[in-house]
Amino acid sequence: MVSSSAATPIAADSEQPVLRDFGGGAFGIYVHVPFCATRCGYCDFNTYTAGELGTSASPASWLAAVRGELAAAAARFDLLPTPTPEVATVFVGGGTPSLLGGDGLAEVLEAIRAEFTLASDAEITTESNPESTDPAFFARLRAAGYTRISLGMQSAASHVLKTLDRTHTPGRAVAAARESRAAGFDHVNLDIIYGTPGESDADLDASLDAVLAAGVDHVSAYSLIVEDGTALARRVRRGELPAPDEDVLAARYERIDVRLRAAGLTWYEVSNWAAGDSARCSHNLGYWDGGDWLGAGPGAHSHVGGVRWWNVKHPARYAHRVAEGGLPAAGWESLTPEERYTERVMLALRLRTGLPLADLAPDAAPAVTRAERDGLVRRTGTHLILTDAGRLLADGVVRDLLA
Repeated sequence: MVSSSAATPIAADSEQPVLRDFGGGAFGIYVHVPFCATRCGYCDFNTYTAGELGTSASPASWLAAVRGELAAAAARFDLLPTPTPEVATVFVGGGTPSLLGGDGLAEVLEAIRAEFTLASDAEITTESNPESTDPAFFARLRAAGYTRISLGMQSAASHVLKTLDRTHTPGRAVAAARESRAAGFDHVNLDIIYGTPGESDADLDASLDAVLAAGVDHVSAYSLIVEDGTALARRVRRGELPAPDEDVLAARYERIDVRLRAAGLTWYEVSNWAAGDSARCSHNLGYWDGGDWLGAGPGAHSHVGGVRWWNVKHPARYAHRVAEGGLPAAGWESLTPEERYTERVMLALRLRTGLPLADLAPDAAPAVTRAERDGLVRRTGTHLILTDAGRLLADGVVRDLLA
């Protein structure tokens, strides 16, 4: 995404993001749940444990603030020239949304329905930690209207989970996936992370065996990134763990792709595989296709018609800002045509459908020719699409196209 360094900062008493209208694409709502039981060593998301928050925030105060933000956003959208679109997708992420329990997540969906109109076929997803789920939890979510479950598995190897500071047992993610399917969820995703220090090819194969045995229709696979400021980064800096090796990461990615493709799951975005179009995550496709979305909750980002804003991060500060009225934004920016072009190239090229050649600036032609010559992209006549080799070097291809 484009850097926000040129954005307009918002003080508590200053004007809110200046919205022009909706962009015409799909409209989704993301809700950020900032609570975690423990902090994973690799995670740099905006999350807090109970010990870190103390009495400054709770799930109850967070939900009340989310209700207030949704109401403020709906009122702001009502002032735009065109009606607010139906909500095509909802995604509850975190953090650990499953810590709210089935009833708490049902209340989140009720809060959205109170202010917005959900499409009759809306995709409604929640992330869940396998360890904080059970059959009754999934049954409650299905009854509430959720249609999709995303489970954080990461690995089937206990020593890899330990390195990542994950608390669930290796087999729990597969059991949770099966429980969600038994509760009536047709669409279930498992997340895995590859390239963790100490992970072997056999460990990865065991994780893929478990994923395929779970019978899910979607898999997200992410290479481990050592983010600054995390416990994992400190361990790598002290020499306790080696940094992920780029050649190993590339080989693991190819290994994942071969196994998933053989099982009938096809890549539709560089890090995501699905068993058919209906299994793809429509909410994330909204991001990649440049759609509009409202991000509710501490630290959540929103985008409407080329205007982007992001909320204050701490849950207590977030609730205070909501109580003051208006959107709890910490900053906002109106994207320039150049910035929107950059994002279009960055995001569309990651998709299997590719980037429309008509969207490319004329001066990108030499870069297209080079990437095609090097076997990194191919043309379909109307689109530019990454090859299998190009997926491994997607960031470099994008940089060359934008140079």
